[in-house]
Amino acid sequence: MRSRERRASTANVLVTGGAGYIGSHTVKALLDAGYNVVVLDDLSRGHPEFIPGVRLVIGELPDEGALADLFSETEFDAVLHFASESLVGESVRNPDKYFRRNVAGGISLMSAMVKAGVKKIVFSSSAAVYGDPESVPIPETAPLRPMSPYGESKVFVERALGWYDKAYGLQSVSLRYFNAAGADPSGRLGEDHDPETHLIPLVIRAALTGEPLTVFGNDYSTPDGTCIRDYIHVSDLAEAHVLALKALSEGLETTAVNIGTGRGFSVMEIISAVEEVSGKKVPYTMGPRRAGDPAILVAACDRASEALGWTPKHSSLREIVETAWRWHTRAT
Repeated sequence: MRSRERRASTANVLVTGGAGYIGSHTVKALLDAGYNVVVLDDLSRGHPEFIPGVRLVIGELPDEGALADLFSETEFDAVLHFASESLVGESVRNPDKYFRRNVAGGISLMSAMVKAGVKKIVFSSSAAVYGDPESVPIPETAPLRPMSPYGESKVFVERALGWYDKAYGLQSVSLRYFNAAGADPSGRLGEDHDPETHLIPLVIRAALTGEPLTVFGNDYSTPDGTCIRDYIHVSDLAEAHVLALKALSEGLETTAVNIGTGRGFSVMEIISAVEEVSGKKVPYTMGPRRAGDPAILVAACDRASEALGWTPKHSSLREIVETAWRWHTRAT
């Protein structure tokens, strides 16, 4: 009989997409908290060197046979699910890829968990589920009106999780996080995408190379005309996943929780912050808006504090930019 009385320090956790940016930071946080971790990753964007000493199973979702084998080999107590495609613009151009990988992959994972008797999952959702919000900051009760197939895929999986709870007792926390940024303060982990699409690394790249950054849109209804986002340090985000896992083990019912700071910064404010930290000018040009980009996304964060006991510790804009700058200039 599977023991559900294991202490957190001996619990087995499967992390899908655990070699990626957010996943690898969360694996580090799980290991620091004493969990036993296995990572499933197809390494299309992941970095095995980010998860040294952790068992890595190379595979992709949806592969139901591989999932069945994995769940038969190890008695997992919970799953943290990061593996997904995540480029908003690409999802508008190629929705088929996003529904196959994100939706079909998520359903395959849930099905394998039900068959294996694994009852707890923390799902990597997104503020993209809200689309262009009616009011800011955005509460979890706001209407879900995604503006992209990427956001739609996250809504679909969240709703499926609700039904899987009702039918099979699969308890979940969907973490709707805003803009992950920064790097592990120890300098061991950071943000390394190919191609890079996240703003802060792109601004840093422009500062280092002198190649102009493209700012997508300066005609939004914001003070300086550029998009405003709520930036959350990746280490704070990782800690939220660990706390969500603990909350599930202590009886938290299926829910969705925003992870953000409640404070937004525009693209131009990010450029200024990087210039201040680096002492370098950031060259940029103005381009048209990208499809699927709302003007403002800022979180209401009360539920994270109440349900998870979570508050951000490293998410001042200064610390986010400083840790990112150290990571990207580590070899120079």
